Amino acid sequence: MAEHPRAVIVTGLSGSGKSTAIHVLEDLGFYCVDNMPVVLVPKFLELSGGLGEGINRIAFGIDLRERAFFRELPAVIEEARHQGLRIEVLFLDASDSVLVRRFSETRRPHPSAGGGSPADGIRRERERLAAIRASADRILDTTALTVHQLRAELTRDYGEHAAQDGMSLFLASFGYKFGMPTDADMVLDVRFLPNPFFIEDLRPLAGLDPPVVRFLLERPETMEFLDHVQRLLRFLLPRYLHEGKSYFTLALGCTGGRHRSVVLAEEIGRRLAAEGYRVLVRHRDVSR
Repeated sequence: MAEHPRAVIVTGLSGSGKSTAIHVLEDLGFYCVDNMPVVLVPKFLELSGGLGEGINRIAFGIDLRERAFFRELPAVIEEARHQGLRIEVLFLDASDSVLVRRFSETRRPHPSAGGGSPADGIRRERERLAAIRASADRILDTTALTVHQLRAELTRDYGEHAAQDGMSLFLASFGYKFGMPTDADMVLDVRFLPNPFFIEDLRPLAGLDPPVVRFLLERPETMEFLDHVQRLLRFLLPRYLHEGKSYFTLALGCTGGRHRSVVLAEEIGRRLAAEGYRVLVRHRDVSR
């Protein structure tokens, strides 16, 4: 019996990079179908399972262009999985301010604006996509990503040599002064640690520089915190995986996102990689 292909549904906010993601997946060897009616997805996957090795990875671009059909997406995905089909949902998001800027740069109207401003359209679209976002396998925040960085992240997780089993972990550092990330499954506040910013020799450095790393990792409270987090993740991650979650994003925040959160994200990433997890660490605000 032919194995059903791996399917990725790419959806999310208008202007968040969905078209770019579809093009990247196509370059990675996915058979891509943009704007397919939601109700036809399971049938398409059933038929493609008998086409041999030619179509074993498929990406569907699905968004509010589907209008009434889009409301059926959660039920269609649930039923397809019940039938044994392999479907995962990649939801692309970005901050409102960045989405407004992108629409201003392209001078295109927002599809949900209805004659109003892009901000009105973004608000309406967020409301209509809330249920899909909540059930997505992975939420990818493109606010601070360039096109090249988006391509690199997708290549890492959907490239031909990317592992299919297990869980991918994303560690993100950020600064609270620049806003919290929108794609985190868990957020930890590390502002309880002494801030290297107030030490003259460390202020111009970042959390990737050895003096800052030593300053924080030599402190007993830092190591105790890291041990607690590691134990918590050892408990949580296998259970998330058992429930079918393939991606987990842990965000660590400090005031500016340059020192404490960077050091701890790197160290947690190193520990989890040593336990066999696929780990990607990203520092959103380290260069600000």
